[in-house]
Amino acid sequence: MLRGDVVLSRSSSGVRTHSLSILPMVQELLAEAGVALADCDAIAYGSGPGSFTGVRTACGIAQGLAFGARLPVVPVVTLDAMALACQQAHGAQQVLAVLDARMGEVYWAQYDVTDGVKIVLPPALSAPAGVAPQGEVMACGNGFAAYAEALAGLPCAAGADAAIMPHAEHIARLARVAFAAGHFVSAAEAQPLYLRNKIAYTSAERLVMQQEKAAAGAAP
Repeated sequence: MLRGDVVLSRSSSGVRTHSLSILPMVQELLAEAGVALADCDAIAYGSGPGSFTGVRTACGIAQGLAFGARLPVVPVVTLDAMALACQQAHGAQQVLAVLDARMGEVYWAQYDVTDGVKIVLPPALSAPAGVAPQGEVMACGNGFAAYAEALAGLPCAAGADAAIMPHAEHIARLARVAFAAGHFVSAAEAQPLYLRNKIAYTSAERLVMQQEKAAAGAAP
């Protein structure tokens, strides 16, 4: 929860427990802030990309809260939040955010964060070999841990901060800017951002993907 410049937050580890823990944590935050849900301006959520279950859970809970309290919803791209976190942690001006997408692929995007968070290269899904930033960038995201060898050829890889991940604080701060600019939707209009249309593969398809991943890692 963001009130002025004060962030109130709770965290929970393990995607499987999120659907059970989020609503109690919301109640705790509201009680700590001394406000009712209907007193809030909007509900923000990380719209993706990310794990199918996590993104779907975030969107569904945001919709449920917004419907009940008759509030607008502000979707925030997870890679945008990572770019803001990288700027705040390292003072970066150009950021490459790379998130592990599993299945031998990554979600990635490039941003100019000198004045706000502006997209240079939009969110994309590709093999690690397809990550192609423009110019000098500060890199972040767990993609650099998951595919360290495949991404090692990027000039930014050596200084990448693989610990930076999407966080509610940065989603809230970006949502405040978006809300003030009128960039929000109704609960019914809120949608996840998946990027990947297919989340299940046959054994043969997985074998081909593993071979392609191995070939990418072995490439000079």
